[in-house]
Amino acid sequence: VPLMDTVPPQVVPGVDPSARQLCFAWGPAEVLVCETLFGRTGGSRSRCLSRSPSPSRFWGEGREGTAARALTGSVAGTGEGAPTSSRVFVVRRDQDIYIQTLRKLFNESHGIFMGLQRSEEELAGKSRKAQLVQVSKNYRSVIRACMEDMHQAAVSTRDPALQGQYSTQVSILSAMELIWNLCEILFVEAAAAGPLLLRLLDWVRLHVCDVDSMVREVLSSESPSKHKLFWNVVDIFVLQGRMDEARHLLSKEASANPTSMNMYKILDDLMKKMPVPSLGNTQTLTELELKWQHWHEECQRYLQDGTFASNSHMESICKILLGDEDAILEKKELMTTWYHFLVTRLLYSHPTVKPLELRFYAQSSMDLFLGGESSPEPLDMILMAAFEFEMHQVIKECSIVLSNWWFVAHLTDLLDHCKLLQSHNLYFGSNMREFLLLEYASGLFSHHSLWQLGVDYFDHCPEYGRVYLELHIERIPLSTEQKALKVLRICEQRQMHEQVRSICKIMAMKALRNNRLGSALSWSIRAKDAAFATLISDRFLKDYCERGYFSDLDLIDNLGPSMLLSDRLTFLGKYREFHRLYGEKRFPEAARLLLTLMTAHIAPCSFWMTLLTDALPLLEQKEVIFSAEQTYELMRCLEDLTAGNPEKQKFQDDDVETTKVEMLRLALARNLARVIVKEGTVEGS
Repeated sequence: VPLMDTVPPQVVPGVDPSARQLCFAWGPAEVLVCETLFGRTGGSRSRCLSRSPSPSRFWGEGREGTAARALTGSVAGTGEGAPTSSRVFVVRRDQDIYIQTLRKLFNESHGIFMGLQRSEEELAGKSRKAQLVQVSKNYRSVIRACMEDMHQAAVSTRDPALQGQYSTQVSILSAMELIWNLCEILFVEAAAAGPLLLRLLDWVRLHVCDVDSMVREVLSSESPSKHKLFWNVVDIFVLQGRMDEARHLLSKEASANPTSMNMYKILDDLMKKMPVPSLGNTQTLTELELKWQHWHEECQRYLQDGTFASNSHMESICKILLGDEDAILEKKELMTTWYHFLVTRLLYSHPTVKPLELRFYAQSSMDLFLGGESSPEPLDMILMAAFEFEMHQVIKECSIVLSNWWFVAHLTDLLDHCKLLQSHNLYFGSNMREFLLLEYASGLFSHHSLWQLGVDYFDHCPEYGRVYLELHIERIPLSTEQKALKVLRICEQRQMHEQVRSICKIMAMKALRNNRLGSALSWSIRAKDAAFATLISDRFLKDYCERGYFSDLDLIDNLGPSMLLSDRLTFLGKYREFHRLYGEKRFPEAARLLLTLMTAHIAPCSFWMTLLTDALPLLEQKEVIFSAEQTYELMRCLEDLTAGNPEKQKFQDDDVETTKVEMLRLALARNLARVIVKEGTVEGS
């Protein structure tokens, strides 16, 4: 890549010029950054690479976590002292779009996005809500499928660097699905008290603690109840509210240890009778609270009576059923996260929690779980913002933390369709949905094939989408004619006339450089560029003079009304028509057309001799073709060419041209004599 001599790198202003500092150069989809280099003289030298000097926005408002990939190289200084080295960094707008395994995420989510835009006005009320929930689940299924593909890629590769990259992407996708699922529960579905807890339990079971492998290990052992992980599995089932599975495992303990049969039956009965909310609205919240209170008192009574005192594991489970926070926190290592602790705490202490109460329990649960030992991570802050119903904060934090715009763009679009972001406009005129979609689509346009998806996203940004599309589509490299036609079709469908002309001119110039005159003429006609069509027509005529025949006859023969774009193109089309008439032996018509081309002054002066030479065979025909008047016109044209031509001396010095002129004069005189005799004979008769 050449050094940027014409557009020098810019240096960060306001810093000490004698100190090492950053310089940078902008490109359409990336920025290159390097350090300035110094020798002992203190003079700085900087070398910075760039693929294009065109300025471009790289980060959205407040976005600090843009995806970046550093390509490191050694750059040596050349001062008087010893050379120093520096690294050149390529900072890309959205590095994730270049990851092959994420193509499924971008392609399939595009179809979901387009379906959502088309169905906006089709349904209302509960049907619309169900449709939006289904759209959300479709997005999550794409994330999960992509995550599974990435996991398989990590397992199958032997390259440690690739394995690390894939594992990182699996973690990012897992976090994305975790956040999206919670937003789906709280914002899209807007689950009410009762069903809310069931949704949160499903959320925890799906994302937080996968115990399947641990369960298989325990159940496949000879004596499951004696396995070292037996009680851990039971505890996890209880912590996640999976009572049937916990009871099934406890039955194995009862079978293996008859002395604990009585305790097992009591605990099994308590777990069986535990009241839980239902999705079918078969009971009111008041009924649920009364049942839960009676059940809670029964658990308290058994614990106080010391029923489970001889078995610490069962006693611990009973304390968890009572919602004892200390007992639940003792299982911190099994829960691993504060939000698992939150859901377990709600299950056994506040099963009828209302959505707006979540923020208080969430904050206290995080404080209790972390206990001052560690500070919250970015994912924790995003989830906390969701529990606090701060949708805009969720979007902002995700924009900072996640490595691309895909997540926030699609989530915001979905929330906007849920009518949850209608009142939030940005200070520069566009709303949040449109801003994020514009950023995401702009990133897609830096990819050699994903740019086609970006077109549809721009189409659904009513305020600035058209402007962005016009700017980005001009930057697409037209590497092949097929790609150019694809871009052209997109522009024509949207009546982007300036871009259509620009694309056609570019392709016409490329074809002309490669001496593909037919393609160049076709593109110039499509661009309605009269000047360029004239230039190419001249090239056709020049080639004809050199070779004696036309190339691309199919195109010239079928110009139709397009030949009216310029006089020269008209001449080219008509001159080709003259050759066709001559070939069909329609000599009178050919003669009239040839004379018209001479007298209409649309032929270039340099081509007149060729036209007059073309008249020679017609003048020498046995049958008289040109009338006396037409012959006089041809004579006048010949005299104008020889007498009025500024290159008259050339005709005198060039033997070939002189011979042609003499032959023409002789043929014209002979034809005139034949015409006079013929016309006199006709009049005399």
